[in-house]
Amino acid sequence: MKEFKAQSKKLLDLVVNSIYVNREIFLRELISNASDALDKRRFMSLTDSALSADFGIELKIDKTARTITVSDNGVGMNDKELEDNLGVIAASGTEAFKKAQQDKPSDEQLIGQFGVGFYSAFIVADSVTVISKKVGDSQAYMWKSDGAEGFDITPAERVDAGTDVILTLKPDGDEDKYSEFLEEWNIRKLVKKYSDYIRYPIRIPVSLNDDSDVAVEKYDVVNSMTPVWKKQKSELGENELEEFYKHTYHDYRAPLYHVATRVEGAVDYTALLFVPSEPSYDYLTKDFKRGLSLYCNGVLIMERCEELVPEYLGFIRGVVDTPDLALNISRETLQHDRRLVAIAKGLEKKVLAEFSKLLKNDREKYQSIFEQFGKAIKFGAYSDFGANKDKLKDLLMYYSDAQAKLVTLKEYVEQLENKAPLDDAERGKKAPVLYACGETTEKISMLPQLEGAREKGEDVLYFTDPVDEFIARMLDSYDGHKFENIASGKDASPAKTRGYEGLLKRMEQKLDGKAAVTATTKLKSYPVCLAAKGEVSLEMERIMEAMGNAVKAERVLQVNLDHPAIKNLKNLPDGMFDDTVTVLYNEALLAEGYKTEPDFLPAINRLLGALRGTEEARPVKVAKKKAPTAGAKKASSEKPVEQKNDE
Repeated sequence: MKEFKAQSKKLLDLVVNSIYVNREIFLRELISNASDALDKRRFMSLTDSALSADFGIELKIDKTARTITVSDNGVGMNDKELEDNLGVIAASGTEAFKKAQQDKPSDEQLIGQFGVGFYSAFIVADSVTVISKKVGDSQAYMWKSDGAEGFDITPAERVDAGTDVILTLKPDGDEDKYSEFLEEWNIRKLVKKYSDYIRYPIRIPVSLNDDSDVAVEKYDVVNSMTPVWKKQKSELGENELEEFYKHTYHDYRAPLYHVATRVEGAVDYTALLFVPSEPSYDYLTKDFKRGLSLYCNGVLIMERCEELVPEYLGFIRGVVDTPDLALNISRETLQHDRRLVAIAKGLEKKVLAEFSKLLKNDREKYQSIFEQFGKAIKFGAYSDFGANKDKLKDLLMYYSDAQAKLVTLKEYVEQLENKAPLDDAERGKKAPVLYACGETTEKISMLPQLEGAREKGEDVLYFTDPVDEFIARMLDSYDGHKFENIASGKDASPAKTRGYEGLLKRMEQKLDGKAAVTATTKLKSYPVCLAAKGEVSLEMERIMEAMGNAVKAERVLQVNLDHPAIKNLKNLPDGMFDDTVTVLYNEALLAEGYKTEPDFLPAINRLLGALRGTEEARPVKVAKKKAPTAGAKKASSEKPVEQKNDE
């Protein structure tokens, strides 16, 4: 027996227990090695037609012997190559082949590079036997090892060139059920999952009986071989893309949009990305896992590689295929791999460019995307301390009160600048970007402050998501136009409040610290509204409260001095004045979506009672009696009528 080299026992333990934590990938590694062997022979056949063959990979299962066999008719190995390639862990025959052929032009892309994938077989196998015959040689050789101390190489029999890798599976334990890999349906599933796009047919024998009851062996090709994403854009039909998406992601609905890109440079990669028609059922839950499927030359490396997409684009599905990564790369290594970082940046830039193009050329399509995933894009603009705000701000959309549709910030500012200023004092000033916050567009549309904005011809953007106002604070302005909440505590001019200072102060005293009281010109039919001054708005207060943070807004009760209810306040006695202020304040709370206070209903009832008392105290006008006519006298004498005063 020959011993493994280079501390191979320790390396083998590392390969089996650390690099490959998912045991089912052993089949992927062996199929990839077989594909490499076929690539090498195919490359050699370009100059020697005698080496050409019907290339393919065959999988066989023997439940009785508990074996899985992976066979190919590739280049094969002699005894020295078996020892060099399989006797030294991390020695790569593929890498050596590439170096030997580096001066010869070829478009072949070989998968294996580091020579550790073969040893993943020991994750599931007690022993591994390799029977191989090199093209052009007459003698085949067998390599056999139990993965412990070493290996044996002996002459063997094989008719054609190629390699058989035979795995004898470990016995089942209490938790480890290795017999699952002896089920044909499971092998088919693993091939479809990891090796569906290997360029050579992967065949599984199917035993059939003909009319003479003689068993006839036929083969079923398991893999599809041709990845959709490797086709030229001109070859990609909408129906084919739609079917690929539906089949791959188990979605009965067609995607809203797709992006296909092929990049050659410092890192080569091909990508096919999809925007779903709707978020997945778990998209907004902690169980959702974002990520794109990462392939190396059609072989799946990782089903969900979250490093390929930023969190705010986590709704995107798709595949990325690159020849520049190794199959056995771990997730921990991927997180710091500069090539993966370059791919991720390139994909993010491509997706945002496509969205910008859609917004310009197919607004309806982009609006459909934004209506489904706008929240995610908004969080992208706010997250990471606004690191992405500048590249995302032009993709944000908000409902416009004046235009009754979704508009971008750029469109809002353009129409703002096209309006003539109201007077000379405003010339040279940049009007603010006005916005209002609320749970829904319907609730915002009923805010009292909108009346004044509408009368002045001002447009107001509706902020319906909790993150919207935080984005506005982070952006501060757009093209020099400051963001301004219409529910801010901005006061009316001093001239407007002249003569009402005493009334406003008296109202504020009644509220006893609940809110400051100022005059406003924002209202028309409403007597009061609630606003906030300072850094914390009313909407922010609600958000913080929902998050468990006791952050309070500095409330302001803004008063419409032209409203009859306010003008009549100064003439009311103290009791009615206090109750009226209480009712007005609670009206403002209701308009902003807050709950009323306990003293609201008693105050209303007292006011209603006072109005009734006022009605009773009003003098009754008695009409002068007229002389009754003769007919009236007769009727009176016939039946006297008793008159009562209910009062």
